[in-house]
Amino acid sequence: MKTMFEYNWMVRVEWLKWCEDVPMEELLRPRIGGVGGILHTLFHVIDVEWSWIQVMLGRPDFQESFDLHNRLEKVRELEATFRPDVLQFLRNWDESMETRAFQDTKPDGSIVTYTWGEIMRHMIAHEIHHVGQLSIWAREIGKKPISANLIGKNLILPSTHFIH
Repeated sequence: MKTMFEYNWMVRVEWLKWCEDVPMEELLRPRIGGVGGILHTLFHVIDVEWSWIQVMLGRPDFQESFDLHNRLEKVRELEATFRPDVLQFLRNWDESMETRAFQDTKPDGSIVTYTWGEIMRHMIAHEIHHVGQLSIWAREIGKKPISANLIGKNLILPSTHFIH
């Protein structure tokens, strides 16, 4: 699981770098699907990742509007601010946390229970989903998207034993 977070962060950094060569009006332009535009989507995945961890720990989540972070530098600052907390949470992760219960109150007042392991995997899948949207939008504006390939990123190093 930690490898998948590292993968998501690596791809996220590449997308933030990719944004440097895109006019701000394209980064902010509302798109079909997702939460808005390209920059808003990057803001969203950063927000969601950190916010889920905060609520699992019983802390308040992030409630700021994208309007306060609608510049590439601001989204990068937010990422740099939140990443250490997420990294610390992952470093402390152990098998006993997989089945720890989390109760969520829905807008209609109903209560649902999830496990922490389920939430963590949702966070991984959530970002991968949005990266797919970014890839489509990149092609729509005539730019090559960031590769989503996990293979070759050296996130898991091979042993010295080879199986043919």
